[in-house]
Amino acid sequence: MLRLTLDMDDVMADTHKKLVSIILKDFNTTLFEKDFVSTPIRELLHPKQLTRLRKIMNEPGFFADIEVKQDARETIYKLSHYYEIYVATAAMEFPNSFKDKFDWLQKHFDFIPWSNIVFCGHKSIIHSDYLIDDQVRNLDAFKGEGILFSATHNLHDKSHRRVANWKEVAELFLPNK
Repeated sequence: MLRLTLDMDDVMADTHKKLVSIILKDFNTTLFEKDFVSTPIRELLHPKQLTRLRKIMNEPGFFADIEVKQDARETIYKLSHYYEIYVATAAMEFPNSFKDKFDWLQKHFDFIPWSNIVFCGHKSIIHSDYLIDDQVRNLDAFKGEGILFSATHNLHDKSHRRVANWKEVAELFLPNK
């Protein structure tokens, strides 16, 4: 079987949606939800707000209740019949995220064995046929074929094949029936 490795944040988990919710609810801002659709958060917030947001992300529990991306669970389950599925998440950036992310994966993707979950820093260490990720830097360092999962912070990148959602992942990787 070919190996398909999936990033967690903003690919399987809708981390962006949770961040936007926190910003709109807890930050003193004149921004609206529509502002976050086409502009990266890092371009909309003041550096002090970005620092505060990073601290929030490193609090235990932040990653525990993030919503699953639409169609992700069903599509990944189907993919698991044709590919060896791995999850590689850059948890080193937020050390308190380990337990939350592991528990989240067990809750929503219990068909992915614990042995196929990789907590890492650089994804260049991943040996897989495909990597689906929202970060261009991860795909640039990857030795297999990288697929860019669309997110507000990568909308202008043209260096990788792109998918906009899990329906497009299914079209790309699942056999036609």
